Amino acid sequence: MPAVSWLAPASAVEPVTDELHGTVICDPYRWLEDQSSPRTRAWIEEQRRYCRAYLDSLPHRERIRERVRELVDVETYDSLQKAGGRYFFRKRLPGQEQPGIYMRSAADGADELLIDPSARGTGRYTAVRPLRASHDGRLLLYEVKQGGERSGTFEILDVETRTALPDVLSRGYLRGFVFAADGKSFYYVHEPFGSNDSRRAAFRHTLGSDFREDQEVFFAGDGDSIRLHLLGNGELLGFLVYRLLRKTLVSFFTQTTWAKERRRLVADGAFTFGPTFAQGKILAITDRDAPNFRIVEIRERAGEEPAWIDIVPESNLRIHQWIIAGDHVVVSYMQGDATRVRVFDFDGRLASEWPARSKGCTVRFLAASQDGDEVILETESFARPPAILRCALRGNRFDLWAKKRIPIDAQQFQYRQLSYPSKDGTPIPIFLVGRRYVLDRGCHPAILTSYGGYGMCMTPQFSVFVAFLMERGCLFALPGIRGGSEFGAVWHEAAKRRKRQTAYDDFLAAAEWLIGKGRTSAERLAIFGGSNSGLLVGAALTQKPELFRAAVCIAPLLDMLRYHLFDGAHVWRDEFGTAEDADDFAALLRYSPYHNVREGVAYPATLLVSGDADQNCNSLHARKMTARLQAANRSAAPILLDYSPARGHSPVLPLSDRIEALTDRMSFLCEQLKLAL
Repeated sequence: MPAVSWLAPASAVEPVTDELHGTVICDPYRWLEDQSSPRTRAWIEEQRRYCRAYLDSLPHRERIRERVRELVDVETYDSLQKAGGRYFFRKRLPGQEQPGIYMRSAADGADELLIDPSARGTGRYTAVRPLRASHDGRLLLYEVKQGGERSGTFEILDVETRTALPDVLSRGYLRGFVFAADGKSFYYVHEPFGSNDSRRAAFRHTLGSDFREDQEVFFAGDGDSIRLHLLGNGELLGFLVYRLLRKTLVSFFTQTTWAKERRRLVADGAFTFGPTFAQGKILAITDRDAPNFRIVEIRERAGEEPAWIDIVPESNLRIHQWIIAGDHVVVSYMQGDATRVRVFDFDGRLASEWPARSKGCTVRFLAASQDGDEVILETESFARPPAILRCALRGNRFDLWAKKRIPIDAQQFQYRQLSYPSKDGTPIPIFLVGRRYVLDRGCHPAILTSYGGYGMCMTPQFSVFVAFLMERGCLFALPGIRGGSEFGAVWHEAAKRRKRQTAYDDFLAAAEWLIGKGRTSAERLAIFGGSNSGLLVGAALTQKPELFRAAVCIAPLLDMLRYHLFDGAHVWRDEFGTAEDADDFAALLRYSPYHNVREGVAYPATLLVSGDADQNCNSLHARKMTARLQAANRSAAPILLDYSPARGHSPVLPLSDRIEALTDRMSFLCEQLKLAL
């Protein structure tokens, strides 16, 4: 630790009390919820100076920064899609702050720059991303964002002339976009940012016309509890209407672009329903009567309810991803440490199963040709950075399309998948990753993370954050805690809503197991996570702070009694519940990190990361938690807030900011875990 006194700034305590379901709740830092008030801005600036003074004083920053730069400043590819025989994608060259949008006219063609964000003259926080190409590949919809904001503006490029059309959808949220088959118009659902208009409707816009002249083609209703999403193929439109009540209900309507006749195929279904159109059919993934998901064809029947015909029936493995390629459905499943991929025809017959080459890897579908048999996928592992491949289904042939060439020796890292008992005795799977000597034996510094929500499965993925620490002798531990889907829907349900504590018990049990097995110690164990995983970190460090030396908590939810009151977070009601419900309230209060900070407890060194632009997990969570931890902590460990006006939930910070952010986090953890550099 640097030889300086790191006394945290004092934060004014102004208690606000609420009575919820007969329980009095005291909130000492409610005033920090007002992000734009002069008091909050002054507090943020004081925290920023305190955080920078600590981080800038840490040793070996230059050496750490240079290695981070080597790992991050490489050529990257993402956001790939294909239309009209053309490939559209983002690409960033070494030294560039932001990726541009590129095109290949053929799989082995040259990369042609279409849109350079730096040429817009709006600064290095401007980011662009391709969203949708017309069927013939002549028009491209793309999004423009500033910093980490969730909302963006939406522009259209004429690919032939390389000119941006005047038809720009203002800053907001695009809930659906379909190019019409005539190439002269498009359909859209758009919610302008900051608008008080809660009318949910879809419109048709003719290119070159005034948006005020747009034709309304579907009206879903009024109110913030209604969400309307649009899909289509240029000739057939689909409208998904969500009613965000105590339980989310979904309805689905279709209509052709040339007729006003509308058909309702789903009415207020209390299940997941994700449709698509392919080869004149309506296919959908759903958990209706299938907790692990199935893929069905929806067939209309005159005078009767539509028939749901299984194409891919439910199995004991939960469907991880699916995509349509020509007249086939390609489905992936996670099983242990491998991705299994099966290909079905539209009659539900198993056409092929990809070779079992994915052990230790995660496979993700990126795009496919609905008029061909090509699937574009991405594969990565704990030690190998992402690579993009093209697969020809009929021959099961895989060709490399692009690769992120990070200068790291993949051979030095190995992994094992084991299991440990949770608090209730349930076996929990866990990946251990590191250098061979670290995996084999001994007590080592360790880093631990997981997710534990939304049915998200923990799979082998490459992380610069993790790779840097493993290079320096850390053991990386990734448990598949409940709340995910490692063992199907039952694994998710076991830690959902009022049972959320189960995920935290699983995570804490992983820490105790690592320490009990002598693989690490409390003085050498750090935890990290972002978003829902940031909530996991917050719950762990407040429930059993003695288990950890350090914590990095990025863009978190932490005040679980008020999370639903900000931005659009009320849509997560089904996952977490809300304090408006008495039973939900009792469960939330028991684990809400902000409400479980205790005076006079020795907390681990904690780095909270957030910023003004986070419209998913509002930055009030990090601000209030920082103030509360700093006031309560009796240890000498620092409680720091790394805060930036441009930082949000979207990973679009410019290269130089990313390098500095990673340098800060690596310096913090290297100091706390006493890692050799």
